[in-house]
Amino acid sequence: MNDKETFKQELKTRTAEIEQLIKTYLPEESGHQKTILEAMNYSMMAGGKRLRPMLMQEMCRLFTGCLLESVIPFMAAVEMIHTSSLVHDDLPAMDNDTLRRGRPTTWTVYGEAMGILAGDGLLTYAFETCTKAFAMTEHPDRVGNAIGILAQKTGIYGMIGGQTVD
Repeated sequence: MNDKETFKQELKTRTAEIEQLIKTYLPEESGHQKTILEAMNYSMMAGGKRLRPMLMQEMCRLFTGCLLESVIPFMAAVEMIHTSSLVHDDLPAMDNDTLRRGRPTTWTVYGEAMGILAGDGLLTYAFETCTKAFAMTEHPDRVGNAIGILAQKTGIYGMIGGQTVD
C-alpha cells in the first residue's frame, strides 16, 4: 500500500472507532418519544468523517498523552451539535434540501415538524451528554468551563449567529 492508501485506511479505521464511541451516547429509541429519538439517531448515523471529534481526540492526546475519558462525551456532543445544524440547514425554510450524503434528509423522512424537533433535540441533548463528563473527572470546574465555551460557540454569537448570516 502507498502512503495515500495507508492514510485513507487509517482515517476509515479511526472514523469507525469514533462512530462506536458516539453510538454509546445516542438515546434509546423507545417510549412516548420514540419517533423523535429515531429521527435524532437517523440524523446522527448519516455518516461522515467525524473530523470534529477526531480533532478533539488528537488534541487531548497531544496535550495529555492519552485520551481522557471525560473528553469522550464532548466528542459525541460536538458531533450532535454539528448534526443539529445540518438537520436545520436542510429544512424547507432554510436550504430546502431533500438529500444529504446520498440519503433522504431527516425532514424528508420524518416530516418538517419532526425535522425541527430533531435538530432542537440534538442540540439540547448535546449539552445533556456533556454533563456526563462531571462524573468522569476530578476536575469538575474544567468540565463546567468547557460546557460554557461550547454553549457560547454554539449560540447566537457562534454557530447560530453564523447560520443567521448564511
